[in-house]
Amino acid sequence: MSFLWTTSDLMAAMHGRPMGNLPEGITGISIDSRSLGKGEAFFAIKGDRVDGHDYAGIAIANGAALLVVSEAKLPALGRLNAPMIVVDDVLDAMVRLGCAARDRSAAKIIAVTGSVGKTTTKEMLRHMLQPSGRVHASVASFNNHWGVPLTLSRMPENTDFGIFEIGMNHADEIRPLVGMVRPHVAIITTIAAAHLGNFKDLEEIAAAKAEIMEGLVDDGHVILNRDNEQFDVLEKTAIALGVAHIHSFGSSAKADFRMVEYTGGSEGGTLWAAIDGKTLEIPMGAAGRHIAENALAALGAIGLVGPNMDAALGALATLQAEKGRGARHRLAIGSSSFVLIDESYNANPASMQAAISLLKDAAVPDGGRRIAILGDMLEMGEFSGSVHAGLAAPLVEAGIADVWLAGLEMAHLREALPENVRVEYRETVDELKEFALRSIAAGDVVMIKSSKGTGCGRIVSALLETYPASLGPEHTE
Repeated sequence: MSFLWTTSDLMAAMHGRPMGNLPEGITGISIDSRSLGKGEAFFAIKGDRVDGHDYAGIAIANGAALLVVSEAKLPALGRLNAPMIVVDDVLDAMVRLGCAARDRSAAKIIAVTGSVGKTTTKEMLRHMLQPSGRVHASVASFNNHWGVPLTLSRMPENTDFGIFEIGMNHADEIRPLVGMVRPHVAIITTIAAAHLGNFKDLEEIAAAKAEIMEGLVDDGHVILNRDNEQFDVLEKTAIALGVAHIHSFGSSAKADFRMVEYTGGSEGGTLWAAIDGKTLEIPMGAAGRHIAENALAALGAIGLVGPNMDAALGALATLQAEKGRGARHRLAIGSSSFVLIDESYNANPASMQAAISLLKDAAVPDGGRRIAILGDMLEMGEFSGSVHAGLAAPLVEAGIADVWLAGLEMAHLREALPENVRVEYRETVDELKEFALRSIAAGDVVMIKSSKGTGCGRIVSALLETYPASLGPEHTE
């Protein structure tokens, strides 16, 4: 059997002690007793809401090969008869294991951060590198103090390419995470007003994102967005840190990985990119100029870690947007259909504008409407009123005539929109959900965008449950 970790290596890395009859090794690592696979180790992490030690018995019943538990929690486990590795603190032990995984790996490592586009860029890199070798990448948005060490701990020793997403809500959060990951290439997708309530201004956000450069290996590379107003700040930081290789992407004539042109459609687009003195025509399976911009950064990174570029370019043509990040659904209504664009995972002013542009570019049949369903952007602090009201201009410029809003902060946008925009406002997501279910009509294109914590994903779920999938006209053969 092929093990992710032998038990002896596991104990050595975590500084643990054995209890019970331990297996020779484990096939995987889980922190969720519900999704745990047979032969995996269950790490009983104590989170903000639940303590994994309370689910140790369920983990064993579901096939866990062993438990990793805290010394202080042993009395609470009672008479549980199971193989265990006992450690001082389970999360600290997982951090040590993640560092050991990085130490034993010869993989080329790419780390991604930024205010917008982290997960999309990470998934793009995963998709484009798969034809060239064994790829390991973080699941979903596992980008925080437990997600990064968990992803590292799960990285097989024979991995060729490791891709890690690194996020933050405050300063000093990226620094310890990138210290574990130690990337060969770091990407900062953009700097925008995300988590603005925790910072004084965009320069403070840029400084926090710049922490990713501190963990680069010697002779490492950073890729920065040349079109972003914080580029100069980031470049100066990279120089001060002694980063060996500084690259840029964007539409600027000075960009190393440059967007020459982009044409978008409802279901995809074409990117013309100038890279290494060549202009490439690149079909893209996912729609949106912001997706094409992130593709430039991904292509730059791929060129630096050295796989088959032709295979990577071909993979972009089959890239599809993910759930909550632009995934499209054609749903049947009566004898016709409407299109749902799911952007409900998260939101800040920059990603809102990108989603509005996506809706603007969507093809709408005669009689159909472009409808923006928008929920509150969270963590905007004292800037909340102005950034919500500030969405009026891009909506008007995009010609979006139907805007449906939910949430107390979206009242600022309601007041800022002109009278020629048809606005429906509800204080709660569930009230707007009921309105949407009875008001969407055939031919409509509906885009739903909000911060995840608002619950606007419930509107997406309700539409998917109420209306069956349909093959639209563009899918018929």
